Amino acid sequence: MQTTSSPANRVRLGIGDFSRMTYLSVKALRHYHDVGVLEPVEVDASSGYRYYAPQQVGLAQMIRRLRDLGMPLEEVRTIVQAPDAETRDRALVTHLRRMERQLEETQQSVASLRSLLEAPREALQIEQRSVPRTAAIAISDQVVAEEAVAWWMAAFTALHDCLADLRLVRSGPDGALFPPEFFEDEVGQLTCFVPLRAPVDVALPARIQGLEIDGGEFAATNHRGPFGDLDRTYGGLGRWVLERAAGAPGPIREYYLPTGDPNDLLAHTTDVCWPIVG
Repeated sequence: MQTTSSPANRVRLGIGDFSRMTYLSVKALRHYHDVGVLEPVEVDASSGYRYYAPQQVGLAQMIRRLRDLGMPLEEVRTIVQAPDAETRDRALVTHLRRMERQLEETQQSVASLRSLLEAPREALQIEQRSVPRTAAIAISDQVVAEEAVAWWMAAFTALHDCLADLRLVRSGPDGALFPPEFFEDEVGQLTCFVPLRAPVDVALPARIQGLEIDGGEFAATNHRGPFGDLDRTYGGLGRWVLERAAGAPGPIREYYLPTGDPNDLLAHTTDVCWPIVG
């Protein structure tokens, strides 16, 4: 084992020994030094060789576990350099909550895959529906697919706050428009809206605009299962439209029918509406 001693007779570990004691590769240790996550206690001025203190082994092992849990280096640095326990714990709680959400998504995907393999899908109840043109308040942005759920949540939170603050009267359930390029290119101009009984005639908060949402003819069905199975509803509905050669240009729209607390954005079933020729 390669060690050195300081004037105070403090033990210094060579990077190779420190690597074996912490299960962190030499490459990882060098990178952590470069980005300020784990700095050696001494660097030889002539050779550039790094030395670590035995007291750093526990810290290095904690860093390895945090990285094994998928924590970004920036957050690891926040924890390592935290000035107090409150700052450190806040960063840990934020990451754990994100992991919990990822675990829930993984569990939903596993359940969805199992049902796809094992359970026969019930036939969709599809209807042709005429949707009238309607006034609405809306938020419309260019959105990347992987950020769509977070954007959707934030958009409807803002729209509901606006609805309450201005005492506007809705005429139906929340809705959203998804253009073809969103599915094809994983990015597109999404629109979340709340339909109103009358056009808005007051000033609106930033980002929110008064719109007229086009009407049209749609093939529609209701999705009541988990979000992870929504693609199966899209597939069945699209097949119905294709078999009848009835598809028309325009965005697919979804309407969110409340099943509980209207302020709970996730307590709903989803009507999926595919544009068709009239």
